[in-house]
Amino acid sequence: MKQDPKHIHISEFDYPLPDERIAKFPLPVRDQSKLLVYRQGQVSEDIFTSLPDYIPAGELMVFNNTKVIQARLHFRKETGALIEVFCLEPILPADYALNFQQTEHVAWLCMIGNLKKWKEGVLRREMTVKGRTLTLTAERGECRGTSHWVDFRWDNPEVTFADILEVFGELPIPPYLNRATQESDKVTYQTVYSKIKGSVAAPTAGLHFTSRVLDALRDKGVDLEELTLHVGAGTFKPVKSEEIEGHEMHTEYISVSRSTIEKLIAHEGRAIAVGTTSVRTLESLYHIGVTLLKHPDASEEELPVRQWQPYEMEGDAPTSVEALSAVRSYLDRHGMEALHTSTQIIIAPGYEYRIVKAMVTNFHQPKSTLLLLVSAFVQGDWRAIYDYALAHGFRFLSYGDSSLLMP
Repeated sequence: MKQDPKHIHISEFDYPLPDERIAKFPLPVRDQSKLLVYRQGQVSEDIFTSLPDYIPAGELMVFNNTKVIQARLHFRKETGALIEVFCLEPILPADYALNFQQTEHVAWLCMIGNLKKWKEGVLRREMTVKGRTLTLTAERGECRGTSHWVDFRWDNPEVTFADILEVFGELPIPPYLNRATQESDKVTYQTVYSKIKGSVAAPTAGLHFTSRVLDALRDKGVDLEELTLHVGAGTFKPVKSEEIEGHEMHTEYISVSRSTIEKLIAHEGRAIAVGTTSVRTLESLYHIGVTLLKHPDASEEELPVRQWQPYEMEGDAPTSVEALSAVRSYLDRHGMEALHTSTQIIIAPGYEYRIVKAMVTNFHQPKSTLLLLVSAFVQGDWRAIYDYALAHGFRFLSYGDSSLLMP
């Protein structure tokens, strides 16, 4: 009898995390962090530069190349009240790249700080971007859950929205660091391979990688591939409900190129994922393939992975190669070079992993959905891993140390 993940009590995924164990800043050299190695139930430790020693030649490693945007904008009202507008995801246009290229108007779904002081009216801010002066305005629209539709307009057609964020946005570091963003975060809170703008939080397992570690992996004959998942603020959303059935997962945009899917098929549909965001994308890819095997003519609207979809599968499960081949055929039929869709997948005990065979990941918050994902991967053995890390001076959360999990 398989465990029904909906009735998991989140209280079973709690552990004591003293504030001094949360890394407030990264180490001076990113690949000098500690590496916990979990292999077939055995726990040991090393240093991150040794990671290539543990990855066999011929394996495929998959990285998330998303780039964190400077998503927080501050406006001061005439009354003196400071309003923070935190851009979560684009609405008009909904495509990230297109949105960043706009030169007059964009709309975003935003979280608003000091909302009670912004009942109505338009916020204004004078700024100079690339030597050009302009006025940026923000107007609040409908409420959507805990977020609001916000229209941004500016009066200089030579300036893009990306330019505005680059100059006047602030990088959003995680709330649990309990400190202001510093200039150094602009570098240290991005992976060295970040390319595609859109995240409001870094895929932090990737923060440990340096060019020398990546080169050592290539020299060993490990295949390195990239995909994109834009991390939403929902990644920090604690599970408030007693059972996880009551927790609504956030939806995140994903993009996977045809060549990465080809590479996955060549590796028999198995890969080592760097970070939980890569895990969620790869496993979502499998379930999109399952949808396409059943309904080859599925529309774009039918492809996003719903929260509980993986647990509703009936009959014999297709192999990962069959599922990935269905995605490749879909791209071929539509003349597409990449799959662009979204996922709301929740990976919890009871989930069966299809593509991910090993993962590199940091140490996650108590009672978080990321801890559920890790527990599902190590067959419930997460406590042994976290007890070891707590007893051996490992640093926790975004800027903390790393682990390599190989069940």
